[in-house]
Order: sequence, then structure tokens, then C-alpha cells
Amino acid sequence: METGTAAVNVKSQVIPADAWKAPDENTIPADTKYGQMIRYGKELIAHTGKYFGPNGSIARITNGMNCQNCHLEGGTKLFGNNYAGFISSFPKMSGRSGKVEPASARIAECFNRSLAGKVPDESGKEIQAMLAYMKWLGTGVKKGEKVFGTGTEKLKYLDRAANVKHGAILYISKCQSCHGATGEGILDEDKLNYVYPPLWGKHSYNDGAGMYRLSNFAGFVKNNMPYGARYGDAQLSDEEAWDLAAFVNSQPRPHKDQRKDYPDLSKKPFDAPYGPYADNFSENQHKYGPFAPIVTSKKQVKLTTK
Repeated sequence: METGTAAVNVKSQVIPADAWKAPDENTIPADTKYGQMIRYGKELIAHTGKYFGPNGSIARITNGMNCQNCHLEGGTKLFGNNYAGFISSFPKMSGRSGKVEPASARIAECFNRSLAGKVPDESGKEIQAMLAYMKWLGTGVKKGEKVFGTGTEKLKYLDRAANVKHGAILYISKCQSCHGATGEGILDEDKLNYVYPPLWGKHSYNDGAGMYRLSNFAGFVKNNMPYGARYGDAQLSDEEAWDLAAFVNSQPRPHKDQRKDYPDLSKKPFDAPYGPYADNFSENQHKYGPFAPIVTSKKQVKLTTK
């Protein structure tokens, strides 16, 4: 792929007729404690920085980003990290911790990593309200059910490493107007919430966050950026998404001590950007690719150890 700004073909995407849709807000119980918790949970997801950011009204324990900066439209958007199957998937084994975890532990990890901060009381009102909202969003989704559009799209691997320099060109032309020349984002008028979140720097997600894995970030921007893009109306090619993700994740950000992550190294994702690893591929290849050789190697090891 050339490193210019020429248009690249974006493949058409089709949304299945039975694709998941968030329940109507009119179904939230009215005038009940549970209904109030659901609504409070939605508010916390949308305006996390207002309550827990540097000037938070409850506690000042995060970088100021909102949960919905990564879980778009309050966690309801297809391939925007929605919460459709979140509650139904727990409890489950976490490769990162090596333990079976409840849903509250996953939220705690987001506070630690994506919000680069400290964790509120998992049994407290705020975390429980978030869980209530997520449970309501996942109404009718059964454990083990495959739901179209959850997480981020799994893009086809490139046959090369992602190109940071080309990503920088794309960032200037497609992202800088909202996220800033130095990735600083834009705060709203009251300076409590990010309208457009910081993509690097001290107020962004740290290097232990899920978005720091290239496959997650590339799949995210493919269907959600630039502003207005959606699955079915993408504005980036797969190649552009990979390169843009590489540029953003090559920039400085807070560090998270990850020495206790993945006690079983064989469970470590192919694009985990920090060693040690169970294979002999370099840290740079694990971060930027090409990923196909790593994935193939992991599959071969799994077959030989059965």
C-alpha cells in the first residue's frame, strides 16, 4: 500500500436483519429502585469524567475519559464495543488474571486501564448501577449466544507490519480536527467531560488497556471513525484502519505495570504489546505485526500440546 492519501476501496458491509438492537428506553421500569439504578448507570457510562475525573463530584480517581468514549452511544452501537452480551458472558475465566471473574471485576479493569485510574468500591452504588444498566441492555441475550456486532470487528490481518508513518498522514487528514494535533482531545464547556477523547498523553488510556492492542483499536476505528462512520457505512479501508491504529498506539501514554498479567503466557493475545511471550517473535512484531505468523504458530503449538 502506498503511503500517500489516495482513496482506498472500502468494502461494502451488510447488517443482518436480525442484528442486535438496544432495548427501547421506555422499557426501563418507571418509578422503581431498579429503574432508577438503570438510569443512573447509563448516566455514569455517558459522563464518567463528571463523576470520577480530575474534577469529579464523587471521587477524583480517573483520567477524565468517559466509558462511552470506547463503548459508543452508551454501549449500544454495533461494533462500537457495545454491552449486548456483556453480563451474560460472566462469570468467566480471565486469561489476563488467570482467575474466574465476575462482571464487576471487568469494570474495575476499565477503571485501572482505560481510565488509567483507581477503582471505586465494586460493591458500591455506582458500579452496581453500571451493572444494572448493562444487564438491561443485554435483556434476552443468553450465555454463550453469539451476538452480531459485539466488541470490535475482527479485521483481516495485513501481510506486513502496520505502517506508523502512513497512519500519521491519515491522522492529520481524518482525525486531527476532533482529537487535536497532539492527541489531546476536546473537553466540553464545563471541562468535566470529553466530547472527543484524548488518544494519547497523560489523560488517555494507558498501555495496559484493551485499546492498546492493535487489533482492537483497528477494528474500532474501522467502523466508527472518522465521526459519523458506522458499520455499513465505513469510511476507512482495513489497511487504513490498521495503519491509523499503529500511529495512535505508537504515541506516549501512561504506563501500567503488567508484570502479573497472563500468568499462563500461552493465553496471551497475539497482539499483546509487552513481553514476555511464550514464543520467539519480537515485541515489535507482537505490537505492529505482521500477525499471521504469530497466530499460525500459536495454533500449531496448541495442536501439538493436546
